[in-house]
Amino acid sequence: MDEGANIVMVNSAGEVLLYLRDDKPTIKFPNTWCLPGGYVEEGERPDECIRREIEEEMGVVLDEVRHLVSAARSYGVEHTFWTEIELDLDHVVLTEGQRLKWFTRAEIEAHELGYEDNAILADFFTAGTRAPRSAELR
Repeated sequence: MDEGANIVMVNSAGEVLLYLRDDKPTIKFPNTWCLPGGYVEEGERPDECIRREIEEEMGVVLDEVRHLVSAARSYGVEHTFWTEIELDLDHVVLTEGQRLKWFTRAEIEAHELGYEDNAILADFFTAGTRAPRSAELR
């Protein structure tokens, strides 16, 4: 079974960063908005995976990631993290995906996202954007 990690990146306005996947018929959910993430490599912890993926795909080094949930999904096990971050998207250079965009909760609810990201974000918004400090991973 596949194992992956994704992240809910939230700015000070409460918007969530999503990326538009490449428009390639050979990938899952082509040309679809999704949470950033990727597959866990052998010997890698999920929090290491999400930090690596974000640095490789966006050139952004995450200082802190907080564990939100790990769950069996239709496509495998997904470890979801979250962080608060301010990013000027005009200065982020993507190496994967077509583009990034900050989405409000209403905009997210109006889109059909890839994977099970609508359900993940619905749970995130219902729970609020603060996780217990004991749930932090470094």
